[in-house]
Amino acid sequence: MSEQDAEIEWLKAGVSCAALLERLPPVWQLDRTESTRHSLKYRCGTGKILIVNHDGRGWWDPLSDRKGDIFTLVQHLDPGLSFGEARRMLRDFVGIVPSFPAALRARGRRASCLSVFHRWDRCQPPSRGSPAWLYLTGQRGLPESILAAARLADAIREGPHGSAWFAHRDGAGLLTGIEMRGSDYRNFSAGGGKTLFRLPGGSGHLTRVAVCEAAVDAMSLAAIECSRRDTLYAATAGGMGPATITALQELLRDLAADPAGILIAATDADTAGRRHAARLEGLATEAGGRFDTILPPDRLNDWNDALRALMPVP
Repeated sequence: MSEQDAEIEWLKAGVSCAALLERLPPVWQLDRTESTRHSLKYRCGTGKILIVNHDGRGWWDPLSDRKGDIFTLVQHLDPGLSFGEARRMLRDFVGIVPSFPAALRARGRRASCLSVFHRWDRCQPPSRGSPAWLYLTGQRGLPESILAAARLADAIREGPHGSAWFAHRDGAGLLTGIEMRGSDYRNFSAGGGKTLFRLPGGSGHLTRVAVCEAAVDAMSLAAIECSRRDTLYAATAGGMGPATITALQELLRDLAADPAGILIAATDADTAGRRHAARLEGLATEAGGRFDTILPPDRLNDWNDALRALMPVP
């Protein structure tokens, strides 16, 4: 191994992608509520998100297909740097420890004691008058018929402290993770993986897949559209990781083979939503499928805003 190759391996092993994001201007902020020990979510400004994984040695952009190691991260953040300039800069970051909050580490240890399957099974579906039911029908404006459909699909459970839990499932229907929402709480299950929240509008053949960013938005769109029987209402819980991409590609294979099949980007009306929709369009194009975009009306930000705007003023 040459001296240069040895240094490259030393920098890959010694520099954390998280530490670089926390210290290289402009500084990225850790989103504690949506991070786990193995998947750290960082934000910078409006609509910029990066996920750090592999114990700090890897990263990926959930709103594009960009990913890699510490060297590709440096050049992603500053495309004007040459490889030699990146090497020189990274020498100053060797051994620097990122500021993982102690609460995040403790939460990860506690959550890892039970798998997502056990946590899901230990919770009951929400019922009329339960805390999660009241949160979703009251604060979120979801009609009872939509909650009943989500119960029937085993897509929703009653979480602690009045929170609602939404199932992420792969193409085989296996639970991979849990999106968690409450009146002042937002999280994703530690030890679980994001694939897709899925709420079928009907029991027959589904030729239309509407992809939202959050499960509440998918359920809100289903309510606005009166649960179209040809539609699968799906949500990614934010950005799209490798498992979510795989789940979407599986759906797109079926959609592309059906003349009536179409993928709909039903994202938020903001910068992140536009990037999300562009990524979905790219996947649909790769699969040879039809694609369209719909946005919340009246310059509202998301589909739950649109649903609540339809509610009568008390």
